[in-house]
Amino acid sequence: MFRRRLTVKVLILVPIIWILVTFFVGISDRSPNQSKSEEAKIQKLVDENKHLIAEAARRHQEERKRKLEHEELKDDNDHPEEERLKAQEQQQEKAGPIQIHAPIERNPNAPGELGKPVHIDKNKLSPEERIKYDEGWKNNAFNQYVSDMISIHRSLADIRDPACKSVKWYDPLPSTSVIIIFHNEAWSVLLRTIHSVIDRSDPNILKEVIVVDDFSDFPHLKQPLQEYIDNTPNVRLVRTKKREGLIRARLEGAAVASGEVLVFLDSHCECAEGWLEPLIDPIARNPNVSTVPLIEIIDDNTFQLYSTPIESVQVGGFDWNLIFDWHPVPRYEMDRRKHKTDPIRSPTMAGGLFAINRKYFEMLGSYDPGMDIWGGENLEISFKVWMCGGELVCTPCSHVGHIFRKRSPYKWPSNVNVVRKNTVRLAEVWLDDYKNYYYERIQNDLGDFGDVSERKKLRENLQCKSFDWFLKNIYPEQFIPGESLFYGEIRSQAESQCLDSNGDTLGKAIIGYVCHGQGGNQVKNEKKNENKNFL
Repeated sequence: MFRRRLTVKVLILVPIIWILVTFFVGISDRSPNQSKSEEAKIQKLVDENKHLIAEAARRHQEERKRKLEHEELKDDNDHPEEERLKAQEQQQEKAGPIQIHAPIERNPNAPGELGKPVHIDKNKLSPEERIKYDEGWKNNAFNQYVSDMISIHRSLADIRDPACKSVKWYDPLPSTSVIIIFHNEAWSVLLRTIHSVIDRSDPNILKEVIVVDDFSDFPHLKQPLQEYIDNTPNVRLVRTKKREGLIRARLEGAAVASGEVLVFLDSHCECAEGWLEPLIDPIARNPNVSTVPLIEIIDDNTFQLYSTPIESVQVGGFDWNLIFDWHPVPRYEMDRRKHKTDPIRSPTMAGGLFAINRKYFEMLGSYDPGMDIWGGENLEISFKVWMCGGELVCTPCSHVGHIFRKRSPYKWPSNVNVVRKNTVRLAEVWLDDYKNYYYERIQNDLGDFGDVSERKKLRENLQCKSFDWFLKNIYPEQFIPGESLFYGEIRSQAESQCLDSNGDTLGKAIIGYVCHGQGGNQVKNEKKNENKNFL
């Protein structure tokens, strides 16, 4: 009897002891680091959940407010019909566009208002004024004399397509940092660029304007500019310690930016009405999209702002000298879009004006820091975006004016071909075997282009697609020299003259020039089923 009771007790106690031992051993085996890691994960989930709840509450409040603002007037039987009609007119006026900034006193007949041209007969200027006129052209390669006559807050005509005004943009749009790089820029042009951003941007979207001075030496860009910027809200001035060039100066601006989206602008631009929302809308929907506005021409002489209808929009390409060019939107892209206001896919960008998600820009390795000053960086960012899982689009409802100069007024290094160095780096990293088409055009004179191993490693880590994929899927209309029927010079039998493209392509007149035997402008590629194509 005793043994039976003992057996029963043992059978009960053994499982209990085993459970207790297992529990305490499990606790002792769990390291402090594991506990902290699990706690951090839990806290992260809690914080994310709080953020989602707060975001949902905010959206709910905004939706309620929106419904209240658009609530229709109730029937009014207590007032005469004339009064009711008057009340409805007033209600419609209130429902119109909200004034974002305090109105600025303007004379509609002042020089340049509404983007109109200012004409100056330089031969009628006094000797003193003529000196100012000529100096302005010399220092800036545009008519600074005219620019100084125009208000830095000048009005612009609303050049958007009517369809753009009824588009409902993504809500909420991400916060945006606008980065403007300048070197020895004219005072009026620089400030007009800055104020066009501030005056025509929703302050709920525009977080900051970062102005980067790339080691200017003009006196007005020293203390006077610093004092002006210090008294301009949400504008920050950053100065480089030496001449860095556009590429590295932009990197300095991006390094201090805090907005979710980065918008890069040149320092001789004017943003038109409603420019920002359509530019960042595609990025709000897909952070791996980079956008470019419809770049309008500001006349370098009269400062007239021209406009382009959506039907005439062109997209970016490139030739085998690795130079950006414009070409019409292909028919297959026009057919893909459902509405005329939809973004238009573009193989490349001009590079001076574009927007990109800040984190995506960093993930792509931003700009190649081994590139100098300017040149090739626009194609590099274009190829990276497409080949590394992104998309590049032109937003036809976003208009930004830009002064296109016929020459560069800046000093360039004389001991190195900057553009050549940059484009060779571009070719080495991103063009694969297609780089040889470019090298043929520079007689395989690559020069010292530096170390690109880190950039190649970046491409490998991002698992980017091949350049062959880019050509076949993104830019299938691009001519491939290797597919030509004939290749070489077209030489005159009468004298040592060859057909020469004179540096221009696509519809430009060709010339006869002394045969130099170095290819380049004198190389003709004849496509299949075509009889003319100069590259």
